Amino acid sequence: MSVKIYPMPVGDVQANCYIVSVDEKALIVDPGDEAAKIIQYLATKQLEPVAILMTHGHFDHIGALKEVQAKYEIPVYAHKDEEEYFTNAGYNLSWKAGRPPIEIRDLSKFTFIQEDQDIELLGQEIAVRHVPGHSLGSAAFYFKAAGIVISGDALFKGSIGRTDLIHGNFDQLITSIKTKLFTLPDDTIVYSGHGEATTIGDEKRMNPFFR
Repeated sequence: MSVKIYPMPVGDVQANCYIVSVDEKALIVDPGDEAAKIIQYLATKQLEPVAILMTHGHFDHIGALKEVQAKYEIPVYAHKDEEEYFTNAGYNLSWKAGRPPIEIRDLSKFTFIQEDQDIELLGQEIAVRHVPGHSLGSAAFYFKAAGIVISGDALFKGSIGRTDLIHGNFDQLITSIKTKLFTLPDDTIVYSGHGEATTIGDEKRMNPFFR
């Protein structure tokens, strides 16, 4: 069973939504905006979504979450420390983005991960790694057999996530990356919340925040 990953930049700030598929089943990662675009892609590729994974709860990553979840009635996985970002427009910054506040009141479909743990979806073992620093409950999803990690806004090609937002912490983010991401194999492909893919090895060698 080979894992396919399709990056789909969405919204005004072009946050990456990812469609991860194995055969005819799929995961939706960070449906940040443009729900119709996400739904159309899944229909065109004849993929059945089975879950939504959330790296974190800032507005540009959750803007289409309610609509997409309602369409497919599938579970949502996120870290427990991120809960208030989904319910509070002050935390997720939607009130600053010139759009209606995003506040998800019904969390009954959410599975909140307590700490680092493995989950199994699409027949894949996925390690959920807590990488706080950009937000309290930022999470990265490491697909072990496929050798890929979806890092959200923790680690980018040549950069790291902002730490000047609510509950951001520079030192914490640096520690998170070093202990939770840079311990992955160097050839692990990193799919970030914005921008191009990279590898763990390239970021260890060339990312200016770690040189």
